[in-house]
Amino acid sequence: MSELSHVDETGAVRMVDVGGKEVSRRRAVARAEVRMAPETARRLRDLPKGDALATAQVAGIMAAKRTAELIPLCHPLPLSNIGVMLNVGEAVVEISATVETSAQTGVEMEALTAVSVAALTVYDMAKAIDKEMEISEVRLPEKTKDAV
Repeated sequence: MSELSHVDETGAVRMVDVGGKEVSRRRAVARAEVRMAPETARRLRDLPKGDALATAQVAGIMAAKRTAELIPLCHPLPLSNIGVMLNVGEAVVEISATVETSAQTGVEMEALTAVSVAALTVYDMAKAIDKEMEISEVRLPEKTKDAV
């Protein structure tokens, strides 16, 4: 296992120095799920467009933009694209986020933050009717880095 990137040789935390890295086009895709009772999912599907799911989508986008304020050692990045999608299934809300930038470091944390906050927003909006919901499967299935 390699060394932790945010810890120096003395064990102190540090921000990674990306000053010498080339600017690259970077993209990350994250996913998360909110598992719930089928009745909860049905009620979310039946809401008028623009209610709970739109709120969660906007929350995810806003969270990606504020990742450096939430995760202490993340670099603030000029994000060029943020997409958050929510799909209500039989007993789950599947959430995906795609985040892009041209920078010296990746956007994995921004994508993961987006799906996490979107999932928390779904949870918050449905918790009154479903006390058994679970946020799960938060993961980063894809990241890319291409020359500019």
